[in-house]
Amino acid sequence: MTTNNSRVIRAELLSFNADPGEADNPAAQSVSHLEDGALWLENGRIRAIDDYTTLASQLPDDIEVIDHRGKLVMPGFIDSHVHYVQLEIMASYGRQLLDWLNEYTFPEECGFAQRERADAISNAFLDEMLRVGTTTAQVFCSSHPNSVDAFFHACRKRNLRMLAGKVLMDRNAPEALRDDTFGGIQDTERLISEWHGTARLGYSLTPRFAPTSTRAQLDATGGLLRNDPSLWLQTHLSENPGELDWVAELFPQSRDYLEVYEQSGLVGPRSTFAHGIHLDQGMRRRLAEHGANIAFCPSSNMFLGSGLFDRHAAGEVGLNVTYASDVGAGTDLSGLATLKAAYQVGQLRGQPLTAWQGLYSLTLGNAKALSLDDKIGRLAPGMEADFVVLDPAGSPLLSRRYSRCRTLGERLFTFMMLGDDRSVLETWAGGELLHRRT
Repeated sequence: MTTNNSRVIRAELLSFNADPGEADNPAAQSVSHLEDGALWLENGRIRAIDDYTTLASQLPDDIEVIDHRGKLVMPGFIDSHVHYVQLEIMASYGRQLLDWLNEYTFPEECGFAQRERADAISNAFLDEMLRVGTTTAQVFCSSHPNSVDAFFHACRKRNLRMLAGKVLMDRNAPEALRDDTFGGIQDTERLISEWHGTARLGYSLTPRFAPTSTRAQLDATGGLLRNDPSLWLQTHLSENPGELDWVAELFPQSRDYLEVYEQSGLVGPRSTFAHGIHLDQGMRRRLAEHGANIAFCPSSNMFLGSGLFDRHAAGEVGLNVTYASDVGAGTDLSGLATLKAAYQVGQLRGQPLTAWQGLYSLTLGNAKALSLDDKIGRLAPGMEADFVVLDPAGSPLLSRRYSRCRTLGERLFTFMMLGDDRSVLETWAGGELLHRRT
């Protein structure tokens, strides 16, 4: 007899085994593609994957087969940098970064002192993420510990693999958002003890960015990271020219913005630095040597006028680049929308993004950079069963364009440019269906 959590998805299956590179046609070994595939799920993981005709003879007679022929199944999308507490200030009239923080972000985040609000927005945010096919994200909460408790509680109910942390900032912010230098560290230690490694959850240390933390707070955060290398770290770096000038004033003994973090021991293989637009090649090389990654947030960068990220310069020194929505300065939570914006930024820089590179980055690439590729990012036996079912008939225009495509690469690019929440028929996490388009 089969159990309720053992089932098979029959569909076109696409996954990546390695970085496909920048060429229009990727190396065959980097891509796993089955036109009529079978994904056998059991106990929240992938038990087997193969051509349906090959695997069918091995299946129990009474196993449930969900027929999604005509649909494309991929690993769940991964968002490397997003602020859940900014969900309801998306589409606030644009300002430059520092003005935008003071006018919209900080007032909004003050409300998360109330657990009821944190619970409501946590659930709304996760519903939106699942609606666009995102199953894992690295998330900024607010500076209030209960914003983290609320978020992780909502994630655990859905059995999602998520990273998140309490924002640390002990200066240059409204009093309602500032934490005590070491009180914030104590709150962080409590949250780590309660949530890090619980279910599918991980803790990411979260100093907002250098201007809102004293050196003492940054040093104490570095101490936490040294004491437990299984933790993650997320912050911001070199997003806006005005920000760079401010950092130089606040940290005159640091040669550049990156060194502010290096001096406190915050740059390592589990460190994500959002944006990284205004870097020189030496800074990129130092980040690469540490094994850190830059979260490229193209829609946010264009919305705030922050600049155009140089993806090829990062690649020249081996710097990991992840893809992220950011929000609320980002204009869409959808990973497909992020890739569309990344393509547009790339075109302006003479660095067009192929669908192969984009979709690899949104799945296995982001998983590797976040040290999660042993768990998620691929459709392979033993991996956690997080995946998205994409529907080429999700919208009339997508359907018309898709029907004209002659190759798999063209079809993937069409999803990347015309896809949105309507393209996501289902989102599964831990082997369970968590979202189905109505």
